[in-house]
Amino acid sequence: MNAGSCAPRRHSILLAVLIAAAVIAILAFAAFVAKKVLGHRQVYKRAYETEINAAAEKYGLDPNLVFAVVRTESSFDPHAVSSAGAQGLMQLMDVAAEWVAMRTGTEFEKERVFEPEYNLDLGCYLLSYLMERYNGDIRFAAAAYNAGSGAVDRWLADPEYYDGETLKIPYGETKNYVEKVLNAYEKYTEQAKDGK
Repeated sequence: MNAGSCAPRRHSILLAVLIAAAVIAILAFAAFVAKKVLGHRQVYKRAYETEINAAAEKYGLDPNLVFAVVRTESSFDPHAVSSAGAQGLMQLMDVAAEWVAMRTGTEFEKERVFEPEYNLDLGCYLLSYLMERYNGDIRFAAAAYNAGSGAVDRWLADPEYYDGETLKIPYGETKNYVEKVLNAYEKYTEQAKDGK
C-alpha cells in the first residue's frame, strides 16, 4: 500500500469525526435551549390514581395535594418504611393510624397498613382533619402532618415563629418537607390544568 492511498482514507475518517462532533454539539445545544425555554416541565408521577382520587373525594381533599404528600412521603412506594417507623404510601405512624381508626369508629388493622387503599384512606382522613383544623392552609397542615399538630400549634402561638402571616418552621426536616409538598402540589396542579 502506498502513502498516497492512505491520505484520502485519513481525510474521510477526519471528516466523519468532525461531522459526528458537530451533530453532538448541535444536539447538546438543542437540549440546553429546550430546557431553558420549557423550564423544568418534569412530569410528576400519578401512581395509584384511582385509589388517590377515591380517598381524596371521600374526605374532600384536592387529589393534587394527596399526590404531593404521597410523592414527598414515600415516592409512591407502598412498602416504604421510614427510620422512625412510618409506613406505607402516606407514611403513617402506628399511633396516628390508631387515632384515625378511633376517630372513624373502626379498628386499626396493622397488617393492612401496606395496602395502598387502606393506607390512603387513613392518611387522607388525617390530612383532611389537619386541613380543617388549619382552615385549609396547606403550609400548616403539611407541617402538622410531618411534625405533629402540637408542634405547629406551639409555633403558631409564638410570635418568634409566626407573625400572623409567615410561619418560621424551626425544624429543618419539617421546613424542607413543607417546601417539597408545596412545590409538588404546584406541579401536580399545573399538570392537571395541562391535562397531563
